[in-house]
Amino acid sequence: MKDNSLAISISHVDKVYKLFSRRRDRLIDAFSLSKTPHFKESYALRDVSFDVKKGETIGIIGTNGSGKSTVLKIITGVLKQTRGEVEIDGRISALLELGAGFNMEYTGIENVYLNGTMIGFSKEEIDEKLDAILSFADIGDFVHQPVKTYSSGMFVRLAFAVAINIDPEILIVDEALSVGDVFFQNKCFKKFDEFKSQGKTILIVSHDLSSIRKYCDRVILLNRGVKISEGEPAKMLDLYKKIVVLGNGEGITSVDDITRLSENISASGTSSQRTIADEKKELLSGKAEAGNIRDGGPWKTHFAVNPDLNPYGTLEAEIIDFAVLDKNGEFTTTLFKGESFQIKSKVLFHSEIEEPIFTFTIKTLKGMDVTGTNTMLEKKSIGTAEAGDIYVCTFTQDMNLQGGEYLLSISCTGYDGQGELHAYNRLYDLLSITVISEKNTVGFYDMNSEVSIEKTDG
Repeated sequence: MKDNSLAISISHVDKVYKLFSRRRDRLIDAFSLSKTPHFKESYALRDVSFDVKKGETIGIIGTNGSGKSTVLKIITGVLKQTRGEVEIDGRISALLELGAGFNMEYTGIENVYLNGTMIGFSKEEIDEKLDAILSFADIGDFVHQPVKTYSSGMFVRLAFAVAINIDPEILIVDEALSVGDVFFQNKCFKKFDEFKSQGKTILIVSHDLSSIRKYCDRVILLNRGVKISEGEPAKMLDLYKKIVVLGNGEGITSVDDITRLSENISASGTSSQRTIADEKKELLSGKAEAGNIRDGGPWKTHFAVNPDLNPYGTLEAEIIDFAVLDKNGEFTTTLFKGESFQIKSKVLFHSEIEEPIFTFTIKTLKGMDVTGTNTMLEKKSIGTAEAGDIYVCTFTQDMNLQGGEYLLSISCTGYDGQGELHAYNRLYDLLSITVISEKNTVGFYDMNSEVSIEKTDG
């Protein structure tokens, strides 16, 4: 490695897999029995280059199938690149998969020595670190039991304890932070901070975008095996959000592609001659073309709806479109804590309804209601909606929830003359909402406290 300031250097790396349609084609290729290729090439990585400086904490993000884990496996030597150069300066400790390298029949302590030996430590060196490892893992007498009897939480505790306490120069973590309770995760990140202060290098792949933004000095964005860009976390997360909104990421190989595709969507609205009747017909038939929020086109095409969605109601009023918008008016389900956002629902009334109520609710993944409101609570009334009317309800608020994953539900309800509540259309757990936060407090939401501390004599 020419530059002594670098811990990792990746230069023009490709990883190509051969895809065979028949089993015998694999044998033909293995024994070079034919000059004609009997396979198709599939690129997991294509011409990927980046450097990691010593002491940096780098995050790698991207949608599923973007090549994040493949990069880490090549860096750690689990996989061999097809083309390109990989240079490493420093001893690596890696957590690529939960319990990778563990022998299920061995006890926890036996696996500590096994993993330490694989990394390159002598028995004497592991002896010196054993107490620190067991203290960090904090799994009690289970260290003397076969790891096949461990829960997933105990498994990850021990794996992390080994990886973190064997004094690596480069620590590589692939998604393992999502497994352990919040206290253990906090314990790990404190160790990361300690590593950073010691000038060690950390490389993280995670879907926990809050952690990526908070702890990483720099972020590398991949899409379908291609490096799109790299830079400061907030900018890369914004580009990642746009890729998610654009769909499966097909055809995106650069920042220019993201800009072009976003502009195409914004420009593809509806004609000024388009009538409400045309809009209703297209929306209800599912044939409406994608458009920008400001052009009055359908919005729901920009979102991945819960495949297990179970809508119900009388359908006297029907939710025909919906959207979540960030502070810039962009379609997204990835929101930054502390920033303004909107929830929109478009409702078509099939019958005359007095005082309809528009609602939204945000829940945890376990189904606990966290927050929500409706137009009755907010004292917003439209009076009587006539059959054929279309109304758009917009809830605008700041995102003060803690970083994490949530579920959004929306509905249109109302009371009849006897005071009985009717559900006209409810869409429970419609969308998954990701909140990115640089500062999580205790509980579900942030009080946004202003803090002052002063010295006093008594």
